[in-house]
Amino acid sequence: MRHYFLNLINRSQKLFVTLMKVMLPVMVIVRIAQEFGAIEVVSEMLTPVMSLIGLPPEAGLIWATCALVSMYGAVGAFIGLAGTLDMTAAQLSALCAMMLFAHGLPVEQAIVKRAGASLIATTALRIGAAVGYGALVTWVSNATGWLSEPVDFSWMAGGDVASAATGLAGWGEWLIQTLKSLVVSFVVITGLLVILDAMKVTGLTDKFTLAMLPILRVSGLSRDVAPVTTIGVLLGLTFGGALIIDEARRNNYPPRTLFLSLSWLSLSHSLIEDTAIMLALGADIWVILVGRVILTLIIIALLARLTLRWDRKPDQLATDTA
Repeated sequence: MRHYFLNLINRSQKLFVTLMKVMLPVMVIVRIAQEFGAIEVVSEMLTPVMSLIGLPPEAGLIWATCALVSMYGAVGAFIGLAGTLDMTAAQLSALCAMMLFAHGLPVEQAIVKRAGASLIATTALRIGAAVGYGALVTWVSNATGWLSEPVDFSWMAGGDVASAATGLAGWGEWLIQTLKSLVVSFVVITGLLVILDAMKVTGLTDKFTLAMLPILRVSGLSRDVAPVTTIGVLLGLTFGGALIIDEARRNNYPPRTLFLSLSWLSLSHSLIEDTAIMLALGADIWVILVGRVILTLIIIALLARLTLRWDRKPDQLATDTA
């Protein structure tokens, strides 16, 4: 037992250090960009896109904050803009779905790159899925009247969140929150390693993989990465990506396997916590959960077919083309 505990701490420390080497520099850069107003600049650039999708201009600031900072930063933007927001349930659900597809991109996509997938491809995938899905929801609503009732934001507290988060006080708050996040990250990583070990010992890993086989066949995902991918899908890309980094080092997964797994994680992760946050804001569960997961499976299935030849040997390709 003592040997396992020491080994667990050692594995957790290595995984934690690997993750922090990726996350911390990006977090500092994003914080500096936020301090100098880069978020507002990006939001102004997004205003035409929001109009094309069918969302109000304020949605640009909310999504820019979400995409460049975090989901919680976007919630703060929601609160700060609550007094001026005028949205239907469809528009709110579309914006929330876009936030779920593309949030915390600098940090999360750095992890994806470290884990072995293309930074440009997976980032474009997330942004494209977010914009396309958001437009689809609002267009369907406009055509059918579905979720067309206005949303009441009066329950949200007022206040200027953006100004409260800048300056010296903002840096102090950021430092405290960052330290808390690091501690929580280490605890969660250790807990996930324990869960994975327990699943292997009890045979749950094999049973779970068998249960996932129908979805794996559709998506083209290798059964080898099913357990860690599923953990990321349920709990988040940060922790799922960290586990995949560790697994990839030990098992030398093929590029296609890593790409499909990390693309799946990029599009749909943290289905429990993040979905709950969006539901609390008033989003529709069919839009932000069911539709998002279905779209993810369709995209991954298409990617699986498009990348069939990635891991094949030259002689196999020659046979295929003969």
